[in-house]
Amino acid sequence: MTESLRKLYEVVEDRKAHPQEGSYTCYLFSQGLDKICKKVGEESAEVIIAAKNGENTETVGEICDLLYHLVVLMAQQGISPDEIEELLSARAQKIGNLKKKHESDPNS
Repeated sequence: MTESLRKLYEVVEDRKAHPQEGSYTCYLFSQGLDKICKKVGEESAEVIIAAKNGENTETVGEICDLLYHLVVLMAQQGISPDEIEELLSARAQKIGNLKKKHESDPNS
């Protein structure tokens, strides 16, 4: 993960451990997994819409919103940045390995 995302994760973890009144992050934690997942879904849709509109500035902002909500989800689920980095590194070793396309039988 980038240094900025690691710092964000640390702030989110701190808010989780030390709730502060008026904190949006604390609000999300207080609402639980369903609310956090709902926000991840909403932000994903907003990224798609912004990208389809071709407005890179808007798309960048929406990607930042999505990453923030994903970091909150990670913290809520106890997933560390190191776990993400480890899997991303393993996947990077597989670059160039194409998956076979699954073809379905239209007659079945």
